[in-house]
Amino acid sequence: MQFSAAGMDLLRRSEGFRSRSYLDVAGLPTIGYGHRLVDGESFPEGIDEAQGEQLLVRDVRAAEQAVLRLAKVLLTQGQFDALVDFVFNLGAGRLAESTLLKELNAGSYDAAAEQLLRWDHSGVAENAGLKARRQAEFELWHGGPAPETTARHAGE
Repeated sequence: MQFSAAGMDLLRRSEGFRSRSYLDVAGLPTIGYGHRLVDGESFPEGIDEAQGEQLLVRDVRAAEQAVLRLAKVLLTQGQFDALVDFVFNLGAGRLAESTLLKELNAGSYDAAAEQLLRWDHSGVAENAGLKARRQAEFELWHGGPAPETTARHAGE
């Protein structure tokens, strides 16, 4: 399963593009379409959109692989896309340790979707951008085809 155009549209709208490094809402150095800088990585002259796209593709692939590894149940395209966006934004570790994943892997799809909406805070404060993003993920989750018709096991 791969991240769809609808998922990518949500991600791009949520992240926006920035050619220069900035601190994200969590205070982490970031550039492009929400690419978190890792140790030894810097772009003192900034990047152009083509470089941003390259980073985005690499980061999305990592998020896809994390979802495929962590989800043990059938997923619709919408559910997969929502989870990939979630992991892209918050990291695989957050999903791995979440009630969202526990509910999902127990087959409680509706309860898992509701858990998405709980991830709208930065620290202790509710963040309007995160709230809107989680709502969009929730809607994406519910907008995909039924698992019986198009889903594949996430581990495949």
